[in-house]
Amino acid sequence: MDVTLHLAQDPPADALLGHSPLAALTGMLLDQQIPMEWAFKGPWTIAQRLGTEDLDAHEIAAYDPEAFAALLSEKPAVHRYPGSMAGRIQQLCRYVVEHYDGDAEALWRDVDSGPELLKRLQELPGFGRQKAQIFLALLGKQLGVRPRGWREAAGSYGETESFRSVADITGPESLAKVRAHKQEMKAAAKAAKAAKATGTARS
Repeated sequence: MDVTLHLAQDPPADALLGHSPLAALTGMLLDQQIPMEWAFKGPWTIAQRLGTEDLDAHEIAAYDPEAFAALLSEKPAVHRYPGSMAGRIQQLCRYVVEHYDGDAEALWRDVDSGPELLKRLQELPGFGRQKAQIFLALLGKQLGVRPRGWREAAGSYGETESFRSVADITGPESLAKVRAHKQEMKAAAKAAKAAKATGTARS
């Protein structure tokens, strides 16, 4: 795995994401309740604070939990909720150690089909169906991991020429399009909620 990504919008952080499967998984895990660039810069920040060039699942899994939480909490914090996310990252790394001997790329290296890969991703701690589908789409669209049926397994995130998620971000222009799509979805959800509340009040 050695590609150029533009998710962190920061060259060193993006370089790490492009060649480190565990960094990419960790960035995806962090991508909630904070801006995407902040989330995907997280793996590089963690590696820097650990004094390493890459993330090692064995090292992180065995790290003292309080010390690891403190490491993520240093300013600037890796996440809005650094303590809880530190625990989730360690859970993810323990899972990768237990099931894939610490080799995150083994998740998809020999997978036979898109549905099987989606199943493996959904089994990861902190990965629900939506997050798993987005990461599957990222693997297929930008990382060259394309098992049979991967687009279908990724759902709408696997569609070509769509700008729904991080899987579609290749630079500032596509980032702006994905942001616009997310704002539209939030506005639509808010409107639907308001309409439902109005209907309930009338009845």
